[in-house]
Amino acid sequence: MKEFFFKVIVGGFFLVFLLRLFQLQILQGKENRYLADNNRLKKISVAAPRGLLVDRHGEILASNKPVYFFEGKEISREEALALQEKGEESELLIKFQRQYFGGESFGHVLGYLGQVNEKELNEGKLFLQGYDVGDWIGRMGVEKQYEEILRGQKGSRLLEVDTLGRVVREVSQALPIPGKKLTLAIDKGLQEKASQAMGAKIGAVVASKPQTGEILILYSSPSFDPNLFIKSDSSEVLRIINDETKRPLFNRAISGIYPPGSTFKIVTAVAGLEEGKITPQTLIADTGIITVGAYKYNNWYFTQYGKTEGEINLEKAIGRSTDTFFYKLGEMVGAEKLIEWARRFGLDKSFGLDLPGEAAGFIGTPEWKEKVKKESWFLGNTYHLAIGQGDLALTPLGVNLMTAAIANGGKVCVPRILRIGEKNTFYKEECRDLGIKRETLETVKRGMVKACASGGTGWPFFDFKPEVACKTGTAETGDGKTTHAWFTVFAPVENPEIVLTVLVEKGGEGSGVAAPIAKEILKKYFER
Repeated sequence: MKEFFFKVIVGGFFLVFLLRLFQLQILQGKENRYLADNNRLKKISVAAPRGLLVDRHGEILASNKPVYFFEGKEISREEALALQEKGEESELLIKFQRQYFGGESFGHVLGYLGQVNEKELNEGKLFLQGYDVGDWIGRMGVEKQYEEILRGQKGSRLLEVDTLGRVVREVSQALPIPGKKLTLAIDKGLQEKASQAMGAKIGAVVASKPQTGEILILYSSPSFDPNLFIKSDSSEVLRIINDETKRPLFNRAISGIYPPGSTFKIVTAVAGLEEGKITPQTLIADTGIITVGAYKYNNWYFTQYGKTEGEINLEKAIGRSTDTFFYKLGEMVGAEKLIEWARRFGLDKSFGLDLPGEAAGFIGTPEWKEKVKKESWFLGNTYHLAIGQGDLALTPLGVNLMTAAIANGGKVCVPRILRIGEKNTFYKEECRDLGIKRETLETVKRGMVKACASGGTGWPFFDFKPEVACKTGTAETGDGKTTHAWFTVFAPVENPEIVLTVLVEKGGEGSGVAAPIAKEILKKYFER
């Protein structure tokens, strides 16, 4: 029986082959011989328009502009319409040019496109994926991350041409399939406000939704206009690429790692409470300066004004950013537990942002110091770690998510540029509970509220409504002269909607430099 069915199948295939041969040679033989003798067939690719990029409110961030070509030359839309009216559209070719809206505000988020070159194609991977030399491909940002979704699928046209290469007629066509539209979590208005508020300063701004990890702002300064990479004039592109001083292509928000300064006191405070080394009522005396052997460790208040705080609890220590309190707390907790808690927050890893180039944070350990620096770990190293200095470096994104964990009840969420629930990627909210007691979170939160209230370090926010919770940071850079300015904040205090982090490289004090930038952005957010 099996042999019978096999013969039937083989016979069927053979019959189909004979019928097709009969069609080509007998029924269409004259036409096909004519095409072979007098003309030839030419197949050309038809580009697919890339998927639109829109912000969380539906505002267009990137679209496509049709560009018309006739006989290898670019023509205007009016000329293309005239050709169609004359019935000469068979030689008309339409390509799509990417357009970005928002200019430099969106350079690092959206990224840019580049053309596939012959070397890349010869490597094989892009060739197998259907690319040709000259095709546009995502090189950075969302354009690179979601290339497969955005690129669409090429179409084709089969043209009959004569011996001189002139088009006689269109034989057939396969329409291109446009790329899919993507909705980003980014808020266009806030992103543009961040760019405006930063001005010429070098640094980064990150804002997120604390309960989901959706990114509202991801801005790195200086930036670039992605439209420049589409234009044929490459002089401005070369200037951007070769600028080794300001590095406009470097995404400081996710690729830059910096000492977090006093923003890290959030982690030290959590560690102290969770490890049972202090309670919210514990008092520690600020002596202005702590001496360990030949080394002195000062509090900023004593250094600048020659004053001390007296005996204070954790809430006031956070509000006043009292270094001596955190030196002693760090000693009580110990380096091992401080490092353990920093790792629990995920600060030694990347957080899984859906953009290329996210860097992991760095947390130096006694073992690392012994191996790399050939030095022992001293009490002074623990002091430095407790206040966010020394061998510790975090991304602005990392500081933002660390802050969000206090705002959202003790969770670290995977950050997303694409809006959660976007149908073309199936992302869902993904958060990890840190297991921090509610009392701990409330104590740290109250301290952060004090930081932005009268008497705290975040003085630009003393009169801000609604009430916010914040932490300032002024981090030494290693040159002994300049400091990075940090400010991280969430608002409102009850039911937080937004977590905002600002870094200004070598900008000075967090309260005087980074906080005013944050204030401008939050003012716009709450004016809506």
